[in-house]
Amino acid sequence: MFARCRACSPQTRFALAKCGGKRHLHAMLPQVIIIGRPNVGKSTLFNRLVGKKLALVDDQPGVTRDRRMGDASIAGMDFTIVDTAGWEDEDPHSLPGRMRKQTEVSLEGGDVALFVIDARVGVTPLDEEIARWLRGQTIPVVMVANKAEGAAGNAGVLEAYSLGFGEPCAISAEHGEGVVELFDALWPIIGEKSEEHEAELEAAEAAAAAAAAEGDEEDDKPLGPLKLAIVGRPNAGKSTLINRLLGEDRLLTGPEAGITRDSIAVDWHWTDPASGEQRDIRLIDTAGMRKRAQVTEKLEKLSVADARRAIDFAEVVVLLLDATRGLEHQDLKIADMVLQEGRALMIAINKWDVAEDASALFNGVRAALDEGLAQVRGLPLFAVSAKTGKGLDTMLAAAFEIRASWSKRVPTAALNRWFDDALAANPPPAPKGKRIKLRYITQASTRPPRFVVFGTRLDMLPKSYERYLVNGIRKNLGFDAVPVRVVLKSPKNPFAKS
Repeated sequence: MFARCRACSPQTRFALAKCGGKRHLHAMLPQVIIIGRPNVGKSTLFNRLVGKKLALVDDQPGVTRDRRMGDASIAGMDFTIVDTAGWEDEDPHSLPGRMRKQTEVSLEGGDVALFVIDARVGVTPLDEEIARWLRGQTIPVVMVANKAEGAAGNAGVLEAYSLGFGEPCAISAEHGEGVVELFDALWPIIGEKSEEHEAELEAAEAAAAAAAAEGDEEDDKPLGPLKLAIVGRPNAGKSTLINRLLGEDRLLTGPEAGITRDSIAVDWHWTDPASGEQRDIRLIDTAGMRKRAQVTEKLEKLSVADARRAIDFAEVVVLLLDATRGLEHQDLKIADMVLQEGRALMIAINKWDVAEDASALFNGVRAALDEGLAQVRGLPLFAVSAKTGKGLDTMLAAAFEIRASWSKRVPTAALNRWFDDALAANPPPAPKGKRIKLRYITQASTRPPRFVVFGTRLDMLPKSYERYLVNGIRKNLGFDAVPVRVVLKSPKNPFAKS
């Protein structure tokens, strides 16, 4: 009944069961693909079905460029919904042509296609071309006439019959109208598979409960898939790098800068070549971040905001540099933003296969990082090539190690032994002859690690001494290259005036 574990992907749901030596299962959800020409409301429909504003939406056509997947549900019928780029009749080597190729590939493995037209515009020649192509595919097609609210869309709904896919579903993705009709059209196609998926989840949960009752649960709970975001300036090779890792052209790439707009998450199964261990990773591709003064268009502002949200979601962030351009001020600003958000940070210099004077470049970047990001000296730095695959496995192995440090908790006893030694080696100063007492320290949280120091007159403690404590924690307690937070806390003086 249960499918064997392979690559994790958004069209799978986790359920507890023994599989491949790990306690999880991938039960396939039915997959629904949204197809249509640009600006018919595909991303709006996607957001409506997943219940969140995941995909970027704007009035101008061609906003979506990469496939985006999300978990959707209509009246208890669960499925994976896939948003695709608008279908355009262009040269296959042009950007719109490559977007169309991505859309064509998206039908592979799909259970049903939602063919969306704009009811207010009616059927266009491009709609007819898409219909001819869909009729040559084996996938079932549900006709959807979007923007059908009010009388303005009635004519377009009637025209949709001419495309040969039966009765169209008249909906308004923006206003949530017509969802019941969409359910009625989808249920005969994917309803049974959706129910099978639900039954598998219930059976797996029952098996997990039974295993827990028998004491068969593992003591050490895994951290789950590594959430790894790739960030950087435009055209640094972020999408190309992810495609290289996946071994397929999953993300749209090309010589044009700024191709990626949405932050796209792809679940993947990586085999560590050193140990042979299989590990789950959620790779997150993001839009390139330019200097704020250069970002003037609304759509680019939305893309950058989406990239910032991806950083918040990530555990480890890889800042990708372009070896042909080296380290620039904007890279340092991106790195500082990642550290301010408390994410674990790694630096990778891409396009190493075409780097000139590689040794000098690497040493120069290292020195600039240590000077520009003095708060986290010694950030992991890697030379990689998305084209050849050089250094990628080493980078991924290090990402798991740095996440372990980012998630580590130090026992209070061991922490205070280090604290006493640090105070003995370098006692706090006594400004104006007043002694500052540092009593003890505790770790308040992880991810990122946060420590609280208790004592008296801590408001007089110099910033330099705070840095001494932070550097000591990072160096001596295994938090290298991880952003560490230290909070000073003094007891309230009952005699102080309120």
